[in-house]
Amino acid sequence: MKFLFDLFPVILFFITYKVYGIYNATAVAIIATFVQIGWVWLRHRKVDNMLWVSLAIIVVFGGATLIFQDETFIKWKPTVLYWLFAAVLFLANQIFEKNLIRVMMKDQIRLPEPVWPRLNASWAVFFSVMGIINLYVAYNYSTDTWVNFKLFGFMGLMFAFVILQAILLGKYVEKSDDQEI
Repeated sequence: MKFLFDLFPVILFFITYKVYGIYNATAVAIIATFVQIGWVWLRHRKVDNMLWVSLAIIVVFGGATLIFQDETFIKWKPTVLYWLFAAVLFLANQIFEKNLIRVMMKDQIRLPEPVWPRLNASWAVFFSVMGIINLYVAYNYSTDTWVNFKLFGFMGLMFAFVILQAILLGKYVEKSDDQEI
């Protein structure tokens, strides 16, 4: 359910684009992200930093799209977000010696220490590549194709990457003392 909630602005963007075009879809995505943050705030009294970052990026790039009536800005939004994710993962690890993937996942999965840096790096590379793919699709295909890819292509790539990660990590997962073998 959280997965669908996270995709709420993207799904509304997609539907609105198909009916009303890119500029209305952009406005809806901005509003939907504000609504999403409002909902999270009302339910938990706390909003994740990444959701705030996502809001800032959609407001800046979506706002520029609407002000200048140029869809190029909204097409850059996923790339900026993915590259920001990649940079944060990389820089937190390199500068602050903080493995953010481990911080986020340590309660869900136990892995040997040497695996965590590789997992962090693989996510940083994945997000970097996703940003490049977005630009490739945005500049080489129609807006309609880009919008379809934004929802279905990225979701498929993310799903495939997570499945691949699960398969690769399966051999490293450590059993906790209270789990039966």
